[in-house]
Amino acid sequence: MVSIREDLTGQNRPPAGSGIERTGMLDAFAHDTREDILVLAMFETRPWEHGERQLWQLQEKLNAYVSFILDGEMKENFPHLAGKPVRIELRASHEPSERALGFLGRARDQLGLQQIGLEVVLIGEQVEGCCGGGASQGGCCGGGSSGPETEVRDQSGCCGGASATSSEISRPEGGCCGGH
Repeated sequence: MVSIREDLTGQNRPPAGSGIERTGMLDAFAHDTREDILVLAMFETRPWEHGERQLWQLQEKLNAYVSFILDGEMKENFPHLAGKPVRIELRASHEPSERALGFLGRARDQLGLQQIGLEVVLIGEQVEGCCGGGASQGGCCGGGSSGPETEVRDQSGCCGGASATSSEISRPEGGCCGGH
């Protein structure tokens, strides 16, 4: 299944005009130099209440991202980044529906055959007093890993990082920077 983690840093807001409903647009592209990985992010700020249409939009957006990666457009436009590992992130304001998670899990399995990662990141509000580290830093308000099951990360209060292997969120006890 697909990995889910929660980002409470508040630093990764969706760009204006982005979203899975804009299927032909790349929402965000970055080279994470800490992990030396290319991250292509798509955003979904709507609740997962739009059924088939929303799932179709997600599928079309994902297909466009995969095409950008595999058909050479990314290499052509960014030759200096060729050969680096790639991860696609669905950055969502709400946890995806069970059907969307099922689709994402199947997509993750198929993308893995092409050495492309897929992860869901729940976008939260910035937490007052958070020490500001992101997930890729392993710091507060981040965490998460791509395990074989659905892994939900929740950093209530700042971090503290417990995980649950199901679609329910584990609310950890402990203060800021309590470990992952």
